[in-house]
Amino acid sequence: MYIVMKEVPQLWKSDIVVIGAGSAGITAAIAAARTGKSVTLVEKYGFPGGISTGVLDTFYGFYTPGKHSRKIVGGVPDDMLKRLYGQKAAIKRGNSFGYLGIGITYDPELLKCVWEDLAVEAGVRLLYHAFCTDVIMEGNRIAGVIIDGKRGLMKLMADVVIDASGDADVACRAGVPFEKAGEISPAQTLTTTFRLANVDGAQAAAMPKKELEKRMREANESGRYRLPREEGSIHVTPIPGVMLAIMTKMDGYDPCDPVSLTEAEVEGRKQAREYIRFLKDNIPGYENAALINLSVQTGIRETRRIYGDYRLTKEDVVETRKFDDVIGQCGAPIEDHKGGKGTHWELLAEGAAYDIPYRTLVPQKIEGLLVAGRCFSATHEAHASCRSMAQCMAMGQAAAIAASAALDQKAMPREVDIERVQHKLVDIGAILYDHQRVEEPQ
Repeated sequence: MYIVMKEVPQLWKSDIVVIGAGSAGITAAIAAARTGKSVTLVEKYGFPGGISTGVLDTFYGFYTPGKHSRKIVGGVPDDMLKRLYGQKAAIKRGNSFGYLGIGITYDPELLKCVWEDLAVEAGVRLLYHAFCTDVIMEGNRIAGVIIDGKRGLMKLMADVVIDASGDADVACRAGVPFEKAGEISPAQTLTTTFRLANVDGAQAAAMPKKELEKRMREANESGRYRLPREEGSIHVTPIPGVMLAIMTKMDGYDPCDPVSLTEAEVEGRKQAREYIRFLKDNIPGYENAALINLSVQTGIRETRRIYGDYRLTKEDVVETRKFDDVIGQCGAPIEDHKGGKGTHWELLAEGAAYDIPYRTLVPQKIEGLLVAGRCFSATHEAHASCRSMAQCMAMGQAAAIAASAALDQKAMPREVDIERVQHKLVDIGAILYDHQRVEEPQ
């Protein structure tokens, strides 16, 4: 940890500082600012949304899979969806990969604008092109963060910090115990996505998924192609003739090490070009396809996962357990992108959902800190179910409401009145209970 010198300038102090503007962080910042608290949101890119705007174009986790699907995430995310639907920039579609059920596919460029507009309207102070490089501690309580950017090191002080970095950057530097992916169970693989234009959608849609996978196997067996994954997804988008592919697979890289991550980025773009060559040569509808973009960075599924006051387990997931401190729901199967050419799935009961406990957002040992998103407290298997972007949003708004409640109660986040937090979450439209009345955003 750095010794904070006087020459490190202080930018300002906020009631709440959120690190990372991905699905969890942007939702947290908006929800917190709407409670009247001063909020700063720090993001390494020049836009919000993280994976949702830089890598992917589909939200999973809003609905339970199966024939009797039901909506299980609401609140601030609904405001975002309403704006996307209003601009005809989002569509519902059946999942083209595995067992995830209904997805909401959107235009990621417009989503950047929607998230940003909502944040500015709520009063969030945005700070792009900066990232957390260390923390400022007062005993076992976090008092602020040190961020880095073109101006050099700067201090941001806060009463509560929400770590939505995805990689538990803040929690790690503050001394929170964590498990690094790969230490106990094999880490999930990385994926570089890509979008293709000039695709004949009707012809592409006519090919069954099993036939696509068969042709991938045959391509590998021919020796003319190198396709690390013989499955994956390529699906329609709100833009006619444009398809997004989730096909590449990089195993054995460490996303917390910039040297290793650089190698993964190079490999991901190499694989993407190979999959594009395969599609153009072998799949009807893709003959005239043209690459229009690669993901801003390779997609990372898991890195550090903190140890919180509770750890979500595989048993909690498959037995769809309920918790008194519920702050969100998840109905997604365990979707483990391990090494090799396939993906491991474990399904939940039809239409069922389990609870996400608030304690999974509360780190051990450190006060004044909450986490939200894929760095929350869960085992590898549970994380492989609960890392979908809709669940990250649910965690983000829950962390925000809890942080605001802690300030109102002059308490630490782990001491908040959880029933008060739950009532407030329901008031803003969050879905915590199976019997709740649910509204569909239009």
